[in-house]
Amino acid sequence: MQTNFTSEQLQDPGVAESEKILRKCVHCGFCTATCPTYVTLGNELDSPRGRIYLIKDMLENDRPADKEVVTHIDRCLSCLACVTTCPSGVDYMHLVDHARVHIEKTYRRPLADRLIRNMLAFVLPYPSRFRWALKASALGRPFIPLFKAIRPARPIAAMLSLAPQSVPEPDRSAPPVPTISPRGRVAILAGCAQSVLDPGINAAARRLLARAGIEIAAAEGEGCCGALVHHMGREDDSLAAARRNVDAWTGLIDNGGLDAILITTSGCGTTIKDYGHMLRLDPDYAAKAAKVSALARDITEYLGAIELPEPAAIGKLTIAYHAACSLQHGQKVTVQPKALLRNAGFTVREPAEGHLCCGSAGTYNIMQPEISAKLRDRKVRNIERTKPQVIAAGNIGCITQIGSGTGIPVVHTVELLDWAYGGPRPRQLDGVEPLPSEQAVEAAG
Repeated sequence: MQTNFTSEQLQDPGVAESEKILRKCVHCGFCTATCPTYVTLGNELDSPRGRIYLIKDMLENDRPADKEVVTHIDRCLSCLACVTTCPSGVDYMHLVDHARVHIEKTYRRPLADRLIRNMLAFVLPYPSRFRWALKASALGRPFIPLFKAIRPARPIAAMLSLAPQSVPEPDRSAPPVPTISPRGRVAILAGCAQSVLDPGINAAARRLLARAGIEIAAAEGEGCCGALVHHMGREDDSLAAARRNVDAWTGLIDNGGLDAILITTSGCGTTIKDYGHMLRLDPDYAAKAAKVSALARDITEYLGAIELPEPAAIGKLTIAYHAACSLQHGQKVTVQPKALLRNAGFTVREPAEGHLCCGSAGTYNIMQPEISAKLRDRKVRNIERTKPQVIAAGNIGCITQIGSGTGIPVVHTVELLDWAYGGPRPRQLDGVEPLPSEQAVEAAG
């Protein structure tokens, strides 16, 4: 793609980077076939190629964002399926990140939009605030039909609909001690939303790692990864979150070392693996952030690289594996989760259109509820056609989103693995009866 930026414009590092990305695009349109919003809406401006044209025009002419640009950029899920598809290596992720920062700096959103975005940024990254908000959501549930009838209030209706009926208690258990001589040392991101919605996920990861002989180090001062505000274009807030976590993990790296920084929420993993890029211009953090990003691993990446004990005889269970976009497209982790589940004794089925997003995408299912619901329903139909007993996923957003559209239990991959290797049966599986395993049949015979 030909660009016409001035030398003065290119003095801005963000513009210079975006210009290099834009020049790689050859207008081929391969990205349109795998873009969830284009597949759903059929509008060229809601495809990566269309958004690239809008971003180019906005940046090249050095003008503030307008309503049209904001509408179509806001509809982007940042699922990154286009990055997987692109034959030219267009770095759409960093291009749309820059566009969102430009929008945040130059466009004044309608009042209702500003209020909802400010509320989400104030609540979701902070577990105590989020827990309080979830408990208070019961008061708003009777008003969901009213909020749905008022267009500016539809995000509130979506938020209340997604809130769980009850909030689990925080996990206050001490990290388990490895049952064999330590074979490695890792940190695990505690996170924000997941720690409130399902603290059992990280608890399962800790148990499984301890049984495999992995020591788990606690990072003092660690917090939200910053993904939520990052995708809102709130650059200062997202970089502050990144610096805080880099400091926390660097403390562990410098005092005893770390083999990996493990993430059980794949959306967070994509952002943490990008810390090196996000902080590349900060002389005090560039090197430290690059080291942190190099150590970041999805939990299934790490488990796939270490030796696990023999699985327990828990019986055969048929699982539909949902590949979270942030895992398959953002991190390119595609083989390990399925291989781990199969090695643990589960029967794994892969739904059609596995590359398409479920519509969760951070706060997308709140801010774009109509498009999100269409994507969720499409995803659920494809999953249910595989006739699974359980759905496995590696991202809390996907688990919540898919769970809102089906009665099939949705369980984090690591919880299933923990159970298969001697941990407790996930509570979501109450009433689900696995078929007898081969070992159990042999023992009974």
